[in-house]
Amino acid sequence: MTNRKQCGNPRNLPRQVVRSMLALVLLSGTALGGYAVGHQGYAGEAITPVAPATPVPDFSAVVARVKPAVVSITTRMKTSEAVEGTPFPFPLPFGGFGPMQPRQRIIEARGSGFIIDPNGLIVTNNHVTRNAKSVTVTLEDGTELKARVLGRDPRTDLALLKVDPPHPLSYVQLGDSDKVRPGQWVLAMGNPFGLGGTVTAGIVSALGRDIGEGPYDDFIQVDAPINQGNSGGPLFTQSGEVIGVTTAILSPTGGSIGIGFAIPSNVVKSVVSQLEATGHVTRGWIGVSAQPVDRAMSAALGLPADKSAQGALLASVLPDSPAARAGLQPGDVIIGVDGQKIKSPHDLAVQIAAKKPGASVNIDILRNGESKTVTATIGTQPEEQVADTGNEGSAENQPHIGIALQPLTPELRQQLDVPRSVHGVVVAGVEPGSPADAAGIEPGDVILGVGGHSVHSPEDAIGAIRSEAHRRHAVALRVWRNGQVGYAAIDLRHNPEAGDEHG
Repeated sequence: MTNRKQCGNPRNLPRQVVRSMLALVLLSGTALGGYAVGHQGYAGEAITPVAPATPVPDFSAVVARVKPAVVSITTRMKTSEAVEGTPFPFPLPFGGFGPMQPRQRIIEARGSGFIIDPNGLIVTNNHVTRNAKSVTVTLEDGTELKARVLGRDPRTDLALLKVDPPHPLSYVQLGDSDKVRPGQWVLAMGNPFGLGGTVTAGIVSALGRDIGEGPYDDFIQVDAPINQGNSGGPLFTQSGEVIGVTTAILSPTGGSIGIGFAIPSNVVKSVVSQLEATGHVTRGWIGVSAQPVDRAMSAALGLPADKSAQGALLASVLPDSPAARAGLQPGDVIIGVDGQKIKSPHDLAVQIAAKKPGASVNIDILRNGESKTVTATIGTQPEEQVADTGNEGSAENQPHIGIALQPLTPELRQQLDVPRSVHGVVVAGVEPGSPADAAGIEPGDVILGVGGHSVHSPEDAIGAIRSEAHRRHAVALRVWRNGQVGYAAIDLRHNPEAGDEHG
């Protein structure tokens, strides 16, 4: 079975790399000598090197220029991130439903990153530093610097780090990923298996890949070898511009088979600028849920033949949302946003999320088979509610479990492959070092109930958690993950620092 793997490296490499010995097989001395004696009459002639008719690409010059800006990242992690049975410290979300007990051992993980500012701003993957106790950045010259996380965006798997260098650093620039074309040569650089400063080359295999990692997947697929530890590293053009951040691979073995994925640089630009300014990302929202349009649905809706099997069919429109105020209705098929074609609900989510709240957008729709354009004002995505399990009193009297919740919308149900029979709320985020983190709760888990109470909304869950928290020092959550249901015990007396001392 083929698995997607995020390319982090959790294991400490040995001090010496084990080298395979190659045996050189020589021809028989008698045969070789006989051949030489039989041709003594021929004079030796030097073979003149000839340049190939089509020059082979030589990337040495661009590598020399950009290499000082590529860094290795070492993260000391809590053991709750190390899921038993997987060789990766950053398992793909919604993996197998494993044991949900806190583990006391601290491990190191390794990844990659690159400098985008002379004062020490560094881009990497969120999963490289997620739940880190400490982060160390190693420069090309071996200098080690402590780093702090300025901000994270789990939905695009990006994080922004800051180091305080003793002098201005060499840095690289983010290019325009919209100009990338399949077949273009690219270079991946990073820290695979702890071997910093590694360069691999390949071509862009495809664009716009949705691999089911999140609602805004828009990956560049490449065949340049990417392995554990490459996560967060840059993907360069031949001119030395960064057009992607290497993030994941598709592999049956955990090693590279030539199918890797990178976050486009234009996504990185938008996310990083917001992380630098505010530490979080604000995305556009119009308040709809949508589903794909297949040929059978096209026929049922009476769509024109030239627009068959494309677009995003609105299944619902939230009352008093930007979409409702713009006049959008269930049954409308969105086929364009500001001139960009919409072929699927994923396209719609990506396009709307990229818009700034307050901006006006023109939305092309098909209604009853006829084309129409409406104008909507982009809103801000509703803030995910955080379950602090507190009462209305002072903060020090409020129990805290550290999870962010959001409704199980039809879109999320489709993305997480949650059956219709499953009802609950989705874990949108887990606070590092929190009791929920220690219990093994992960983003993408669906909370079905608290204790013996079923929950159907974030408000239900928060109320039930508060009630349970005030009765005892633990909360039992019934959780659905990847088709399996189990209980997770949240110990409200958990002190993340206490367990770390046991090493």
